[in-house]
Amino acid sequence: MSRTIRTVDPDWIIGRETYDSVLSEEASLESEGSDLYLFPGFCDVHVHFREPGFSYKETIRTGTLAAAHGGYTDVCTMPNLDPVPDSPQNLLAQQELIERDALIRVHPYGAITVAEEGERLADMDGIASAVIAFSDDGKGVQSDEMMRMAMIKARSLGKIIAAHCEDNTLLNGGYIHDGRYAAAHGHRGISSASEFRQIERDIALAEETGCAYHVCHISTRESVDVIRRAKARGVDVTCETAPHYLVLCEDDLKEDGRFKMNPPLRSEDDRRALLEGLTDGTIDMIATDHAPHSAEEKSCGLEKSSFGITGLETAFPVLYTKLVLTGEISLEKLVWLMTTAPRKRFGIKGDPGGTLWDLGRAYRIDPEEFLSKGHSTPFSGMEVYGSCIKTVLDGKTIYRR
Repeated sequence: MSRTIRTVDPDWIIGRETYDSVLSEEASLESEGSDLYLFPGFCDVHVHFREPGFSYKETIRTGTLAAAHGGYTDVCTMPNLDPVPDSPQNLLAQQELIERDALIRVHPYGAITVAEEGERLADMDGIASAVIAFSDDGKGVQSDEMMRMAMIKARSLGKIIAAHCEDNTLLNGGYIHDGRYAAAHGHRGISSASEFRQIERDIALAEETGCAYHVCHISTRESVDVIRRAKARGVDVTCETAPHYLVLCEDDLKEDGRFKMNPPLRSEDDRRALLEGLTDGTIDMIATDHAPHSAEEKSCGLEKSSFGITGLETAFPVLYTKLVLTGEISLEKLVWLMTTAPRKRFGIKGDPGGTLWDLGRAYRIDPEEFLSKGHSTPFSGMEVYGSCIKTVLDGKTIYRR
């Protein structure tokens, strides 16, 4: 029996080798569903693989396995590691692990400041050629002058500054959104201003310095408005948001650590504003902020659990189910946001490989089936459509269901 495999490739970037690899195994697909789609391999510019330094949470090996399971062939790893990749010597520890253990392409970030402490610039010259961009992810750069210096240096090196925007003076010990759920349940809230005020500052600095600037994981309607206005003025700014901010809001919170991430789930108005930003082009791409922790670290409720959830293995099915099947965006738009858009902005070249999906298969998300070490997700138990059958890169099958 011959299978019809439909292709969604918004920029015609799937290589012949990938097509041939998928089609050569067509006979083995006879047991699969009939609603088969081939996409370019996804690209995530914001993941945490925790190695070196925190391999009990995730490793390069388990992280790239999880990525392939989710259809990803390129990922960019954030620098909050031990050692922090702020110099060639410290970066080498991560490079050696990637070379040894990575199953897909892994592009490391370099730190903006030494040890991500915000006190002195990292050796940006020394690591520029080996990193995808610079970020102090997990922390906002608090000093205006430090960020200005970093942007000037990044521009001279032809690199992007990718910022976790968080003004520490506006946090007030919060750990979920400062909204009605926090007020009703006696929790300390994180204000929206802690995010968008620092975005305002950074955009002014990017406008001043001419630096290419990217905002990580935006979550508020004010952030969308600030970035929309900056783009209209011609500022070289892009941004990402994550699946959980597009699908969930504070009304979905439960007293469970799997709902705790930073930035937090915001209001329904914020969620709707993010969707508007996605459809009008203000938001350029979707990244997961895949941030695995141990079961113990996520078992302490909203207040005490660590910030962060896993995301690579649920991103596409959740977004396809909740945004495409509901008519919020087209399948072509979703694939663009997860493939071509991030690669273009971050200069990731080469054949992206491909990922084959059965979009007709319905199932409930079960974290016990994850290949990541991290099992904490707010999507546990959600019924979704879309199951990854295989992920191919350089003519090789990296993941097969």
